[in-house]
Amino acid sequence: MVIVAYAVETTRLVADEEFLPFPSRHFDLVMSSLSLHWVNDLESTFHQVLDTLKPDGAFIGAVLGGDSLQELRSAFILGDQERQGGISPHISPFMNVANAGNLLSATGFNLCTVDTDFIQVDYPNAFVLMEHLRGMGENHAINSRGAPATRDSLLAAASIYQSMFGQSDGTVPATFQVIYLIGWSPHESQQKPLRRGSAQHSLKELSHG
Repeated sequence: MVIVAYAVETTRLVADEEFLPFPSRHFDLVMSSLSLHWVNDLESTFHQVLDTLKPDGAFIGAVLGGDSLQELRSAFILGDQERQGGISPHISPFMNVANAGNLLSATGFNLCTVDTDFIQVDYPNAFVLMEHLRGMGENHAINSRGAPATRDSLLAAASIYQSMFGQSDGTVPATFQVIYLIGWSPHESQQKPLRRGSAQHSLKELSHG
């Protein structure tokens, strides 16, 4: 399969998700994999994606959800409170499921589908997890973030992480929530909801069946 994929002629382009350099009605399919959580103006990006799709074209995306890294987030909050007497955000915010579906619909996509999955990855300790996040470029990057974590706060967070979430084999879990999105650009052939009041049967009839 990999050999076949490489045999297909492709064009590689480095672009900014917030300024898509593609003409209108150009693609049958647009896909995005785990990058949209870095977009500042997601509504604008969705509008641009919709614009680049041909009628009845599909957008399929996967984005990290708001419950990602919940263990690390909790450990940092408690560690900051213990060592600094206050809290600062150390993890970038992620989208929640309800907002994802609402945003797709508000942008103009039809037949929107949103699903979610949780993936647990085990690490030797919290420090290895944080090092992996830095290596992936997934460390905190909000302009308005507070003071960076101090050594004492990091040690406290790692200890709390191990105490609260440590497993019997000594490892700690890191939870990643993945939200899957599907939306279609409008086309007359797509199914549409029936007109309000056009139903021929009432739900009450089913309850008496």
